[in-house]
Amino acid sequence: MSSAVVLAAQIGVVPACAGLGVARATFYRARRARRTAPVKSTRRQASPLALSVAEREAIGEVLHAPEHVDLSPRIIFARLLDAGRYLASVSSFYRILRAQGEAWPRRNQLTHPSYAKPELLARAPRELWSWDITKCTPRQRSPPARG
Repeated sequence: MSSAVVLAAQIGVVPACAGLGVARATFYRARRARRTAPVKSTRRQASPLALSVAEREAIGEVLHAPEHVDLSPRIIFARLLDAGRYLASVSSFYRILRAQGEAWPRRNQLTHPSYAKPELLARAPRELWSWDITKCTPRQRSPPARG
């Protein structure tokens, strides 16, 4: 594209693009891309309301305490509230466990086998009989007689 820019400066954009076989829109798009400022990083700043590292560690210690090991975060949260202690919300408890890879369903999940479509295979004449029920409808009743 740099040759198009040099040529456009000498003879003009329209003849330069026609001579090089480049669309004018492509020429202007490339020129605009060079002028734009570099892209800023899209890294998000931490929320001022986010838990500090010390708070996260304190919650982790409570969740791993021997009296709480077998309880759900929701029950632990309720017991802490009953004791007059508020550390964070229930969702924060779950978020901390998820970050440590410790949040999973506590019940056995059913796994259904994949459905195998039945395959009909006849090896000899009149060995396999099948029928189609798509056209079968219930019998229509005749309207009651008047009179």
